[in-house]
Amino acid sequence: MTMAIVSVPQQNWAHELADIDGCEFVVWDFKSDPPRRDIDVVVPPYLSKPTILARLADVPGLRAVQLVTAGYEHALHYLPPGVQLANGHGIHDTSTAELAVTLALASQRGIPQAVHAQDDGDWLRMAGRPSLADRRCLIIGYGAIGHAIARRLLAFEAHVTAVASRARAGDELVESVHGIDELATLLPDAEVVFLIVPLTDATRGLVNAEFLAALPDDALVVNVARGGVVDTEALIAACASGRVRAALDVTDPEPLPADHPLWHTPGVLVTPHVGGASTAFEPRALALLRRELTAFAAGEELRHVVAVGGE
Repeated sequence: MTMAIVSVPQQNWAHELADIDGCEFVVWDFKSDPPRRDIDVVVPPYLSKPTILARLADVPGLRAVQLVTAGYEHALHYLPPGVQLANGHGIHDTSTAELAVTLALASQRGIPQAVHAQDDGDWLRMAGRPSLADRRCLIIGYGAIGHAIARRLLAFEAHVTAVASRARAGDELVESVHGIDELATLLPDAEVVFLIVPLTDATRGLVNAEFLAALPDDALVVNVARGGVVDTEALIAACASGRVRAALDVTDPEPLPADHPLWHTPGVLVTPHVGGASTAFEPRALALLRRELTAFAAGEELRHVVAVGGE
């Protein structure tokens, strides 16, 4: 039986996956040359700079790259010709959806203001702030993470409308899924907007001045997608005016410079791109790798291929 040579970024991952029939594991953290040149599948390190992927060119027999991130745009430039790229579909659903709802709850209920008041020993009067319950929530990007966000919002008794690239039938959570071409009619009713779309030419700058102007007063924009989906200058202007608010796990630029005005814009809550980076990550990453590598060793294709180098 021919063994598939698989590199993983951590020794404990190699240990956890060592019992997969047909796979031989090596550890490669991309900080040095690959430990061998006949690697078939590379699993790059999580939370690393995209530029390290240039080292993929040092693996001449490479057949596939299995990411442990949902986003994959950062890897396309470094993908050698003919090599399949698969994303970490489903790994981050739980953690990212959890943070998206946390950001919305914190913003709605004034948690940042309460933290500042606690620092000052101030018993802040906060009655009457908007709840998440009963809010009209618009999820732009209804893939796996969008679905996970919807499930959690419904548990908080919010009303959910879903948007995807194209209109389609609904599911057990929403009656129908609207196409993104319907945004103009949906935005005026959206009290909380969740962004969870990939960054593409079509979505870059999607949230611009026109988008923000269409929202009702005091609307909240929650971005757990990519910073480039939002026009940062337009968002700063809209939030500084007091008309809308924002809760951002991603920014443009990123990381956000210490002197950037977004840090101090009224009504803006920022977390440092930690949507998927919780204890929920590793068990789900290992479960996906086990499924995908078991199939690969049996001669099957990786299930979540999103690109092939050179195509």
